Amino acid sequence: MKRNSFLIIPLLFLVASCSSVDYTRVTVEVPITTVLDIQQLNEIIITDFLVKKEAEDFDMNQELVNFFTTEIKQSFKGTVTFRKTSFENEQLFKDSSFWKNLQAGPQGAVFFTGIAEYSKEVRKAILETKKKGAEDPFSRDKAIEERQFYTLNLDLYIIDAKTGETLYSKAFKESQGYENPKQTGPFAFYELTERVKQKFLTNILGGSRLQQRYLITD
Repeated sequence: MKRNSFLIIPLLFLVASCSSVDYTRVTVEVPITTVLDIQQLNEIIITDFLVKKEAEDFDMNQELVNFFTTEIKQSFKGTVTFRKTSFENEQLFKDSSFWKNLQAGPQGAVFFTGIAEYSKEVRKAILETKKKGAEDPFSRDKAIEERQFYTLNLDLYIIDAKTGETLYSKAFKESQGYENPKQTGPFAFYELTERVKQKFLTNILGGSRLQQRYLITD
């Protein structure tokens, strides 16, 4: 009996100690590590993009070139230029000799380029709503509604202009559904590209993200 009492007393003390511990939830900024520090570069040369399927109502390649030229100029301290480039196939993006043969320029220059694919899909769904004035709570009206879904697949590359080595590559996929049947392709494309931009710039510029932490107090 004495032996059991010696085991119970420390256990009761531990429980009492734990019950007196309190905590506070706080929000902290956690730094994001960059995968490539572009501020160490001298020049970013933006090329054309390889578009797998042309959009019907806008020039996707030109929109991507204009969009990223504007965004990179706002974030990059060096020179940003454009180089007209044509691609026969996707394999060229990993062909170092292809990029070296473009004779880009001085040390510290890189190519910014990518492969883009944009698609639209119409999905139908059966929606049920309670019938107006119906006494039966399970009485439902059924209607078929359409949703337009747009998907952007964008593979981005940053390639050393002197060596042709890929310094950064990342595949992004963003999708968005719209209830509006008159939703336009260019507007949806811009929204999806904005999402890619936020993730891409975070990768190369760093920054911080907010996370929840628990601060233990007595």
